[in-house]
Amino acid sequence: MAALPEKARVVIVGVGGIVGASVVHHLVERGWDDIVGIDKSGVPTDIGSTAHASDFCYATSHDYLSTWTTLYSIDFFEKMGHYSRIGGLEVARVGDDQRMDEIRRKVASGKAFGTRAELVDPATIKAKFPLIEESLVQGGLWDPDAGLVVPRSQTVAGKLVDQAVAAGKLTVFANNQAESLIIEDGRIKGVVTTRGTIMADYVVVCTGLWGRLIAEMAGEDLPVFPVDHPLTFFGPYKAFEGTGKDIGYPLLRDQGNSAYMRDTGDPRTTEGGQIEWGYYEEHAPRLVHPRDLLEKEEARLSPSQRDLKMEQVLEPLERAIELTPILGELGYNEGHSFNGLLQTTTDGGPSIGESQKVRGLWYAVGIWVKDGPGMGKLVADWMTDGRTAIDHASIDYARFNPFQLEAKFIEERCLETAAKIYNPPVHPREPFSGGRGIRRSPFWEREKELGGYFMELGGWERAHGYAANEHLLEKYADQVPVRENEWDNRHFWRVSNAEQLELSADCGLINLSHFHITDIEGPDHVALMEWLCAAKVGGDATIGKGVYTHFLDDEGNVRADFTVFRLADRCRLVNGADAGPRDVHYMRRVAQDRGLDVTVTDVTEKYVTIGIWGPNARVNLQKVVEDPDALSLENFPFAAIRTVRIAGRDVMAFRISYVGEQGWELHMAYEDGLAVWDALRSTGVIAVGIETYANSRRMEKSLRLQNADLLTHYNLLEADLARPKAKEADFRGKAKHLEHRARAHQPAKLCTLVMTDNVDAKGVKRYPVGILPVIDPETGEVPVDELGRRSYTSSIAYGPSIGKNIALAYLPWALCQEGRKLEVEYFGERYPVEVASVGYRPLYDPENRKPKS
Repeated sequence: MAALPEKARVVIVGVGGIVGASVVHHLVERGWDDIVGIDKSGVPTDIGSTAHASDFCYATSHDYLSTWTTLYSIDFFEKMGHYSRIGGLEVARVGDDQRMDEIRRKVASGKAFGTRAELVDPATIKAKFPLIEESLVQGGLWDPDAGLVVPRSQTVAGKLVDQAVAAGKLTVFANNQAESLIIEDGRIKGVVTTRGTIMADYVVVCTGLWGRLIAEMAGEDLPVFPVDHPLTFFGPYKAFEGTGKDIGYPLLRDQGNSAYMRDTGDPRTTEGGQIEWGYYEEHAPRLVHPRDLLEKEEARLSPSQRDLKMEQVLEPLERAIELTPILGELGYNEGHSFNGLLQTTTDGGPSIGESQKVRGLWYAVGIWVKDGPGMGKLVADWMTDGRTAIDHASIDYARFNPFQLEAKFIEERCLETAAKIYNPPVHPREPFSGGRGIRRSPFWEREKELGGYFMELGGWERAHGYAANEHLLEKYADQVPVRENEWDNRHFWRVSNAEQLELSADCGLINLSHFHITDIEGPDHVALMEWLCAAKVGGDATIGKGVYTHFLDDEGNVRADFTVFRLADRCRLVNGADAGPRDVHYMRRVAQDRGLDVTVTDVTEKYVTIGIWGPNARVNLQKVVEDPDALSLENFPFAAIRTVRIAGRDVMAFRISYVGEQGWELHMAYEDGLAVWDALRSTGVIAVGIETYANSRRMEKSLRLQNADLLTHYNLLEADLARPKAKEADFRGKAKHLEHRARAHQPAKLCTLVMTDNVDAKGVKRYPVGILPVIDPETGEVPVDELGRRSYTSSIAYGPSIGKNIALAYLPWALCQEGRKLEVEYFGERYPVEVASVGYRPLYDPENRKPKS
């Protein structure tokens, strides 16, 4: 037995699963060596999810990143000779119109993100999958690229490990458990294992179900939870005897029943001669904390395969037998059936990236087989280049606030996501019911009294509209449409559109307490921000001003957008609730790497913000400030920051507008918020829900949203947010940014589209939500730019002031002409849209005169 080395460049903890093996493979591909892999059991794993996974791959998803990683993984498995591209069906039963609508939506998302999924009729379904009762299905989806990793992903993991060992890049120590981590001065130094201690520059945690236990060694937690997944087997099934196939028929998903099934091929193949039927429990899913997992010697099958009782699945199994009677004709293989543990997460995305507390410690946890190689590539690229080819904000472990890593929050949210793995369809605006009430503004009780319709972001309870304002629906009845379609209207409150119109006619207050706020202090705080920001932050001229700017990555693409308040002794970064946590960790890491003396502090809960906007904003604000003249146009220029007094409290007023009207953001200490709110409300100004700010008026103003419209696979000029000139000082991404500026034109441009007809085939006016593919009617296809990026709507909302559905979408340069006729697809129907503006040009007040009035 080889001796454990004293030192390695990288230690992979959990090298025996498909994720750990994929990370190793891609690190080696990127030139890394001196890698040590350890696993608490065999290599490949005989105890993890990889050892029992069903191993099928569907790329259909409403999420671009997971579609990308699945498509990459499919090609990866196939190039290795371990993929059967047998195809996959998803069906909707007769009477389940909700599921049929979801299938139509999935096909549209497939077009947006590059899959070949298509709608199919019952006869086609029967022809492809003869075991189904054709009369019970109304239609479905066919994905020709869906298939099975053969003979098992476990085999692929072993092969990848063997290749890295043979190349001299990896040394493996199976049956060698991590017992603790060695951490010094906030940096990983090594791993203590059952066979000794190994020092390392990097440690990558790929331990799947046991990931939280390793994170605990670093004093943190991961927002993931193992959950039981009933897997049952029926047989013998000999239809493919003698074929040598691992699978004969396409995969079948019956997601309205929260189930799937597949055959296991020739009886002579691995687990062959059976029908596998799997189910995801919609009601009371069973979470299993990793500390409660059995050890290998204690389990009947393995720690990740828990005993199954037929009572768990009897009701859905009976429904499955109706659809596929073969299940009732074959014998039930009780000894082979089990609850297979897989992982669910608090927000649907895995935990990938560097630890929030320990530099050099990386996580790759919460990843399914279908995404293993793709996520492995992202990890390796990220560790090598500091970035990935596609935006990784939705998987970055740094995205979580501290409260989101508390045990109670993790359990509550994971219970919800576990119950919706397959069914019911999840709405793009779907709120969580657990993990709520964590952050409330100091005037939350006032908002409750107004009948606030609350949703949550970043832990903050945000009213999207107020019942107290519903009298305005009569006033603006001709401008605020009724959304007849339930899906379009779900989690939307019509009063919010009326509130927007009233704000534009008079004045309104908007609770902006959800802002993520960070203070950057210390001798080098200006140097840090000047290096990171594309706009000029340093120099005396910016003191006392707010600067809208961006972080770029090394490719000159947009990593973040926010406003920097340049104060006398610090920079205060005002950010979006969901984007802020990542930027805090990013700034700290960059400061450390550059040796800068800077303190970066999250002060979000110390401050609150109220927006006051509308043509009468100045008049109303002057009623409550101690020095009304200080708000005059001459004394308070646009983008300036001044301290004013309201209700005896100091308030930092920032003259800016995200809603296209005259007004201010008012920033104050949390404890002063209620008094200021009450003073403002005493003027008679109405409260306006966040819907106006975040969606409807934002779209009318063509304003970009981070992590939706602004992503690291598009540059600042494509987003049309670049300054007229690049600043003289060096900044991150400047070299590439200058290259982009030197182009005759950009490969793509973010354009504003308006829907010119929104009536569907049933005569119902539609108000789309979510991501829609853009279609070029001349080709019938989704446009693709010269860099291979596809066109789809990144934001969409109805604008009551404009009276149209408005969307943002990146279009290839050849299609970037105002007036260009295109289409979008929504629930299987196409609707005409027109390019209203190329780049940034608002539809409402295009000259931006109102905010500066």
